[in-house]
Amino acid sequence: MTATLTGGPDLQQARRILTEIPGPRSRDLAERRNAALPAGLASGAGVYIAAAGGGVVVDVDGNSFIDLGSGIAVTTVGNAAPAVVSRAGSQLAQYTHTCFLNVPYEPYIEVAERLNALTPGDHQKRTALFSTGAEAVENAVKYARAYTGRDAVVVFDHAFHGRSLLTMTMTAKNQPYKHGFGPFAPEVYRAPMAYPYRWPSGPENCAAEAFDLFTTLIDAQIGADQVACVVVEPIQGEGGFIVPAEGFLQKVADFCRERGILVVADEVQTGIARTGAWFACEHEDLVPDLITTAKGLGGGLPLAAVTGRAEIMDAAHAGGIGGTYAGNPVACAAALGVFDEIEQNGLIERARAIGEVIVAELRSIAATTGLIGEIRGRGAMIAVELIKPGTREPNKEAVAALAKHCHDNGVLTLTAGTFGNVLRFLPPLTITDELLVDAFGVIRDGFAAL
Repeated sequence: MTATLTGGPDLQQARRILTEIPGPRSRDLAERRNAALPAGLASGAGVYIAAAGGGVVVDVDGNSFIDLGSGIAVTTVGNAAPAVVSRAGSQLAQYTHTCFLNVPYEPYIEVAERLNALTPGDHQKRTALFSTGAEAVENAVKYARAYTGRDAVVVFDHAFHGRSLLTMTMTAKNQPYKHGFGPFAPEVYRAPMAYPYRWPSGPENCAAEAFDLFTTLIDAQIGADQVACVVVEPIQGEGGFIVPAEGFLQKVADFCRERGILVVADEVQTGIARTGAWFACEHEDLVPDLITTAKGLGGGLPLAAVTGRAEIMDAAHAGGIGGTYAGNPVACAAALGVFDEIEQNGLIERARAIGEVIVAELRSIAATTGLIGEIRGRGAMIAVELIKPGTREPNKEAVAALAKHCHDNGVLTLTAGTFGNVLRFLPPLTITDELLVDAFGVIRDGFAAL
């Protein structure tokens, strides 16, 4: 069955469990994996994929899982989406690589033009393409340093920005991202995030007090004239889908502009229609100086970008920015297919509708349990923070049990959070309401079992 199974939107859209989980073919692959791959290269799911499309993932044993993770926000327009497959396939037949720094090509320019037009702000922009989110963030810092002549970078608690030396330093969480991998990069400073649910004096004080701490850090401890940029996720992804307190990001942006500090919006996880807008910073009316994208940009192929004000992007010297695979032509063609899918199928509006379904289901579940501390997020980027009933103590054990229950019953979920107590939902925007309701029936049963 799995040898000829074809993915894409024509795949049967149903949850189906035919074997124990993981099944025999997945177990065989796990044995081969253990013999060939290093132990630290861990995977969340114990099943191995054969095909995917719409809102499902089918494993090598024929089990069909409802996909609430989208490859960690990568297959936003659906796995094997028709326009992505068509454009990438046509490009594969023409040429696979030249290195844009050697022999350039039109698809790179087309993607840059689209991002320049779609990102917030009507100022003149430039875009440079890369392969991963970490590369994009690191190069955004390079652009900021080149333009300002300053060294310091300010990030926030609960942030995740990547796994390279600089972006690992910028990432907040020690385990598993930083532990044992130091020493870290210099001139990276961390400010408190305006995290309403866990702000000590209450959510009503969060924005103002967090902003006061932020300004004190820059003015009194670092020196504003030393800071090249502030890098912030408009919604923190790995940190637990933390939506900053209302008004906080705009206060930060205004403060930075007064002091000549650049604002970098890390939209690697939040961008490309995920939150019910092209970019999450639009919800805050935030116009960053630089914006990074990846994940959903390439529709499953590795592609990332830095888009920013022309004068900033032009500041780096010739030859200072680039990479062998950066802006690969097949990945660029796939990105153009992503833009087609979003615009032709109304996927921004679909992201909002998906969010409404998920939030309604979660509120219904929350009414029956004391385990849910907060439901938060935007569009098709929603999470629940789990607590021990009657407290705000993080409940990591409950999240682990729920994730296993979902997995065993045909629903793929992701966990997150600094304290490991967040269950996050990132379904493809091609998922049906019927699959969503079915998935949350499984989740409801998991809460009941707890």
